[in-house]
Amino acid sequence: MVNLPAMSEIVKFVNHGAQQITPAVVEKALRQLPIWKVEFTQINAPLFPHLVDQLEFLADLVEDFAEGAYKELPYVAFAEAVFALTYANKQVGIIPNFTPFMSRADDSAVVRAVLMQNQKSLARYAELNGVDWTQITSNP
Repeated sequence: MVNLPAMSEIVKFVNHGAQQITPAVVEKALRQLPIWKVEFTQINAPLFPHLVDQLEFLADLVEDFAEGAYKELPYVAFAEAVFALTYANKQVGIIPNFTPFMSRADDSAVVRAVLMQNQKSLARYAELNGVDWTQITSNP
């Protein structure tokens, strides 16, 4: 069995990853986002039932911020969301996506770190867009 790092280590990983998000990375992610959204709906991760909704929420947030439809998001939260989406799209991460049973555990941890660190800003975005924040949650 593969052990994930402690959540504090995941938060550090996300913060470091977000620091690497450049305008070029954002541009590439935005071009790929429609494909990723379709791929996210195909995720089969019964141990992480909120993951697909969380990824779709972050994808919508990134699109709205990039298009100027939502300007109240701190840029660090945007960069963390882009990092989480990019990370979830990779086939090899801390735990490869083809690993039985624990597949997507790392993706879920990265996404939850973003949601927890930016709860106030993201809850406000959810409220303004008629999304039930409790359905997004920071739970796996």
